Amino acid sequence: MDTAKTHGNPLLDPYDLGSLHLPNRVVMAPMTRLRADRNGVPGDLMATYYAQRASAGLIVSEGISPSVDGQQYLTEPGLYSEAQVEGWRRVTDAVHASGGRVFAQIMHAGRGGHPANRPDGGTPGAPSVVPRTDPVHRLDGKVAPVAPRALTLREIGRTVAAYAEAARAAVRAGFDGVEIHGANGYLPHQFLADNTNQRTDAYGGGVTGRIRFPVEVTEAVADAVGADRVGLRLSPGNSQFEMVERDPAPVYRELLRQVAPLGLAYLHVTADPVHPALAEARRDWPGTLVGNTGEHEATTPESAAALVAGGRADLVSVGRPYISNPDVVERLAAGVPWSVIRERNFHYTSGPRGYVDYPTHDQADTRRDNARLVAPLT
Repeated sequence: MDTAKTHGNPLLDPYDLGSLHLPNRVVMAPMTRLRADRNGVPGDLMATYYAQRASAGLIVSEGISPSVDGQQYLTEPGLYSEAQVEGWRRVTDAVHASGGRVFAQIMHAGRGGHPANRPDGGTPGAPSVVPRTDPVHRLDGKVAPVAPRALTLREIGRTVAAYAEAARAAVRAGFDGVEIHGANGYLPHQFLADNTNQRTDAYGGGVTGRIRFPVEVTEAVADAVGADRVGLRLSPGNSQFEMVERDPAPVYRELLRQVAPLGLAYLHVTADPVHPALAEARRDWPGTLVGNTGEHEATTPESAAALVAGGRADLVSVGRPYISNPDVVERLAAGVPWSVIRERNFHYTSGPRGYVDYPTHDQADTRRDNARLVAPLT
């Protein structure tokens, strides 16, 4: 709910998200960075990375696999082993010690998985046998995609249960809540979309069948940890990873109608340049709405503030600017521009470079001042 405005910039106004008091309206969006080890266990480097960004009103972690079956990348973190839970506990402790709040994003790759990126070498499961055609990222380069298996009804039930168990593990790991990744071509989105769901059973066909899996996942996760600790991310009409949704409106309208009574913490919606996803969510969703525009256009301080000022969203998720700006919020308060990403080749590598070595604006100023002091006279 809204709290009193205290700043000229609406992004700096506080917001009460259930029992969580957010000091500002900026959400650090989930972004894959692949710094876990080969067992999916987060380490100290990840703790440093998230703690550096703890001034965000809320951090949503990178996508975390709920099971080996849901894994997309070899060094993607998981929440299905006790070692992973212990690793994430170091991360959440570091964020909380720095004054932050953090949700875990639960992300199942579905057809986006690959045997070469799974410790068990298994074939990925999806709604239907519809492979992607784009190459799959590996640590040593790109490989051709594989055709997924069509999930059986029993496997669908196990997958729903895996989401719920991962949510419980997230709470044990110290997360303040969880976000279900139902957007951007991941498994729930694959059930929603026209081209990736060709099923003729209870999980396919018309609107009722297509929304069944994401509704069941949301209900199971809410039951596992409490709805007030659960967010849901959607991207109606988003064509990322070759998704096709010819008429998203009736599908997502019914999906929201069914999950709204649960009382979720928030709905997180990715804007689309063609389909008016944010506007429809604002109309149909009764609770907190997190808006994101960064999938299709660069988020700027001005565009982010406009979402809140215009009432299009209550909170704004900021993605790529958080790669190169650990101090996104402090820069907003100081009127300092966000710095640009300098080394894109280090987004998905294993070390600190391009990950924890971006300075805050005051550190950058100090470095420039020192450089001027030692510069040779000309």
